[in-house]
Amino acid sequence: MKKLIKKLLYTLLISLFSAGIGLAADMDSQALTLVKLDDQWSAAAVKKDTDLVVSFYTDDATVYPPNDIIGTGHDGAKKIWGAMLSDPSLTISWKAQHAEIASSGDIGYTSGTYELSMKGPDGKPINDKGKFLCVWKKQSDGKWKALRDMWNSDLK
Repeated sequence: MKKLIKKLLYTLLISLFSAGIGLAADMDSQALTLVKLDDQWSAAAVKKDTDLVVSFYTDDATVYPPNDIIGTGHDGAKKIWGAMLSDPSLTISWKAQHAEIASSGDIGYTSGTYELSMKGPDGKPINDKGKFLCVWKKQSDGKWKALRDMWNSDLK
């Protein structure tokens, strides 16, 4: 019986380790570039640097925040992010868990999860977790910028 349990645990550990390697292997170097960009973007939001956050968008980007207006272009993105990041109680971060580049090489996406906390209108804390999907477009200079950015809450 002990041998069977050891064998099952060993098999489980190998399966879990292989799954982790598989996720990284699923993303090529271009896709990993998008993950790194998303990490930098999240770091800019953590610092509450509105201009830096907005710089990740294309000139014609569309931003789809939950329970808010759609923002178009840098001005729309700045309005949305500026309002959020100006809240002193806000903390926000996100992590891309998957990225992929189209075979054309000029469009890609990242998806993952975010965490956000802030004081609500009533002064009570709001702790939110949710998911996001961002479509990236490769620019003529070879840099990637966010073209469509959408996130939604898991709050009920």
